[in-house]
Amino acid sequence: MTLDPKTDLTFTRTLNAPRSVLWECWTTPEHIKNFFVPKPHGIEKCEIDLRVGGKFNTTMNVEGNLMENEGVYLEVEDGKRLVFTDTYSEGWKPAADPFMTAIIEFEDDGNGGTKYTATARHRSPEARQSHEDMGFYDGWGTVATQLEEYANSLK
Repeated sequence: MTLDPKTDLTFTRTLNAPRSVLWECWTTPEHIKNFFVPKPHGIEKCEIDLRVGGKFNTTMNVEGNLMENEGVYLEVEDGKRLVFTDTYSEGWKPAADPFMTAIIEFEDDGNGGTKYTATARHRSPEARQSHEDMGFYDGWGTVATQLEEYANSLK
C-alpha cells in the first residue's frame, strides 16, 4: 500500500500483547467498548458482522452526546488486517458525508508483542487536515494504549 501524505494519516507502535488477543479485541463488540474511543468517552453500542460488506456500527458517547457511525468492512484478513469505512453502510448504501477509511494492521514482532499500524485515509487533503487537527495522533495513540492495557487484562 502506498500512502499519500496529502490524504492519509498513519502511525505504527509495538504493543505488548499477542496479535491474536488484539485481533479478538478489534472484532468483538463487547471488547470494542473497552478501548475504541479515548476515555472518558465511551461506546454505547457496537454491531459487527465480520465479513466484507458486513456492518461495523458504533454509537459513541462524547460528553453525553450520542454519535452514531455506520460503516462496512472492505477487507478482513484474519488476524492480520481490517479495513472499514463509513463511506458505505450495510447493503452498500452510500453515506451522505463520509469521513474516512480505516486500516488496522497486526504483525507479530517476534517477541510476543504486536507491531500495530493504524491508518486513516481521507477523500481530500482538507478532510485529512481536519482529522489531524481534531487530534488524530493523540486520540488514536490513546486508543492504542487503551487497547494494549485492555488486551493484557484478558490474559
